[in-house]
Amino acid sequence: MIELRHLKTLSALRDSGSLVEAAERIHLTQSALSHQIKDLEDRLDCSLFIRKTKPICFTSAGQRILTLADEVLPMIRNAERDIARLAGGEAGRLNICIECHSCFDWLMPTIDHFRQNWPEVEMDLTTGFSFQPLPALARGDIDLVVTADPEERTGIAYIPLFTYESVLAMSKQHQLVARRAIQPQDLEHQTLITYPVEQHRLDVFKHFLDPAGIEPEEVRTSELTVMIMQLVASGRGVSALPNWAIHQYIEQEYITSRPLGEKGVWCTLYAAIREDQKDSDFMVDFLNTAKEITFRNLSGIKSA
Repeated sequence: MIELRHLKTLSALRDSGSLVEAAERIHLTQSALSHQIKDLEDRLDCSLFIRKTKPICFTSAGQRILTLADEVLPMIRNAERDIARLAGGEAGRLNICIECHSCFDWLMPTIDHFRQNWPEVEMDLTTGFSFQPLPALARGDIDLVVTADPEERTGIAYIPLFTYESVLAMSKQHQLVARRAIQPQDLEHQTLITYPVEQHRLDVFKHFLDPAGIEPEEVRTSELTVMIMQLVASGRGVSALPNWAIHQYIEQEYITSRPLGEKGVWCTLYAAIREDQKDSDFMVDFLNTAKEITFRNLSGIKSA
């Protein structure tokens, strides 16, 4: 009665917390996902979760199927990896470059998990702040670039990893706390703390300030998220960062945040790879592992 698709559906529903997001993650319409769950409930003659609860509250039967999913789905993924190795005898190289200062939070667990499953793949990691990583990717010097700035290039494919909201972090005593949402002119007399990246590549400038023709009073930089949070908490300035990067500091009531604009500023993070490696077994598995790790561990992100 229980099929593999049911395990994937309930697992996605638990991890996402909503029918809409779960449907996006497993590439179904919301109505198709609801029908699939109802079909399974009819087969089992019991409810799997309590409707209209947030977060979703699973029944004992639902919890039992989730336990089964946690046991079976990793076994299937491992078997698929083993079969891919047997079929292709595939070893390779995966040199990763990141253009994202805050990406270490999810990238390191992803690499650790991947390395256990593909020990024969040679791995390396570098940052793209001192050179142009996309030309290096095209030349074959590196194999994957984590970036939020896709540029159309021949032979390069951009695989969306997830969508995130860029929010304005500020101290709990900051005057802008009174705002429901931040407008570009609110930053005209503020010190904006950023990573040491060209302004035209920063979300807050590219999608928020530049279109409005606004410049902050001062810009200062820091390479470390934790240092930026210390400066923000002590009232030395404000900073626009990904929602998932500052979630723990908000949970600890160290700082607070507000959306940029009434609709927020939403951006997508991509993995740039060469077209000729798009179907490589270990590359496909790395991308799937990255998505799995991020959606399991990062708060506030959405399917791209």
